[in-house]
Amino acid sequence: MTDQDMNSPGKGSWRVTVLGGGAWGTALALAMLRAGHAVRLFARDPETVASIGRGENPRYLPGISIAPGIEATSDIEAALAGADCVLAVTPAQALRATLAVAKTHMPAGIPLVLCAKGIERDTGALLSAIVEEILPQNPVAALSGPSFATDVARGLPTAVVVAARDEALAADLAARFSAENLRCYSSDDLIGVEIGGALKNVFAIAAGAVTGAGLGASAQAAMVTRGFVELRRIGAAFGARPETLMGLSGLGDLLLTCSSTQSRNFAYGLALGQGKPLAGLPLAEGVPTAAIAARIASERNIDAPIIAAVAAILDGTITIRQAVTALMTRPLKTETND
Repeated sequence: MTDQDMNSPGKGSWRVTVLGGGAWGTALALAMLRAGHAVRLFARDPETVASIGRGENPRYLPGISIAPGIEATSDIEAALAGADCVLAVTPAQALRATLAVAKTHMPAGIPLVLCAKGIERDTGALLSAIVEEILPQNPVAALSGPSFATDVARGLPTAVVVAARDEALAADLAARFSAENLRCYSSDDLIGVEIGGALKNVFAIAAGAVTGAGLGASAQAAMVTRGFVELRRIGAAFGARPETLMGLSGLGDLLLTCSSTQSRNFAYGLALGQGKPLAGLPLAEGVPTAAIAARIASERNIDAPIIAAVAAILDGTITIRQAVTALMTRPLKTETND
């Protein structure tokens, strides 16, 4: 890297801290390393820390070699010391607790980038609102888009979006995070990017359940397409821009997540549809998000029957086939009547 590159906006090397040692946290740590940054990774589990030190993370990324250069630690104070930027990769429902611990050690003024997707179950708050409540001195951004951890960890071509209310901050972060085979677009529609990332998990459960129940590819396609309609309705209620939801963090992420067992949410729905035990499956953020999204839709009088059906299936109120029957017998209307 030349001196000119180092001094150009968005191109200098940073000290990046990743909070979370799971598959996505480890993959993003590798991505930041490839982008030329000094990387620290905080993980609660000492074995995960030790494994990364050995160049692997077999629990979360089996078979993938972890390049040297990531400093892993279970000491959050050490992880945050001197950081220029923090990527929060802890699950959405654990974000508030993680930030409460990190608050004391968080350098003032540095950006915190949300890399998990969801809506807080107890409050209905978007994750950016939690950051603004707990860390008001730190600008908040979000990284989202169609990306599997294993693909990013292996350095396969991936495109994502980095969003912040401050357009200049979003552009700077996108430039700093971009590297060979990781293309980062920028957006100032933070809410739109968050909504797309959170709700696609719910529809992925629906798509997996339909597939698992053997209802056919036609039903799956209809479920995903009509799910996108609901995503747009709820996004509009939150002030999201339509073009954001049509982009990588909305439609792009929805298509990826609803079509592969690499998606934890699709895999969860698949097991649900097949009647298999759900205990022991990896965390699926769409499970808590479904309940709160259904409540939000109901409170705001937003027509979201698929979200309501997923929430009802998950709490055992109805079966998958009952849900599909209910959806198929809804009053007929024009397709574009939203």
